Amino acid sequence: MPTFKVTNADGSQAKTVELGERVFGTPVDRTLLHAAVNMQRASFRQGTSSTKGRGEVAGSGKKPWKQKHTGRARSGSVRSPIWRHGGIVFGPKPRDYSYRMPRKMYRSALRSALSSRASAGDIMILSSISLPEQKTRHLAKVLTDIGLSGSILIVAGDDYVSLERASRNLTDVKLSKVEDLNVYDILRYEKLMILQSEVEKIQEFWS
Repeated sequence: MPTFKVTNADGSQAKTVELGERVFGTPVDRTLLHAAVNMQRASFRQGTSSTKGRGEVAGSGKKPWKQKHTGRARSGSVRSPIWRHGGIVFGPKPRDYSYRMPRKMYRSALRSALSSRASAGDIMILSSISLPEQKTRHLAKVLTDIGLSGSILIVAGDDYVSLERASRNLTDVKLSKVEDLNVYDILRYEKLMILQSEVEKIQEFWS
């Protein structure tokens, strides 16, 4: 069972907390992680690229010249794909790239992602956080005091509203609720900071 130190907002160590094997100590399934990340990245694609086919480009429908006895290759339309300004063959059209993977598989992938972070020591448990004002500088100071740098994913619950405005201008910091955790964010951010009050919720929600 993984054991992590609980850090206070001033950087001092409070106590230790044990994380459940079911969520933070499962074997890491890299194939499942790859499938989950691919699914999420596919859903990010806008799918707005578009081209015009031969039936959509401007141009007359008249046959350019008669079929035979001109000495030139036969042609039926100025909108042919082989002509300049003609239509595009098999070009992209607006489409939805997203797809779904089975719910149990995705939940298993998320547990693998959390376990991977736990085994690498990239998880920090923070006892609590209280900002005098909802200002970016106050949150930045807390992150500096506890020794976190780089990209950080913060898992917050009741403190979400107070932290949301403070984290808005920190480009490498993202805030997430327990139920909104996803595989892509867990693997993308270098550090995962979890408020102590949310540890039990994560284990209950994702077990």
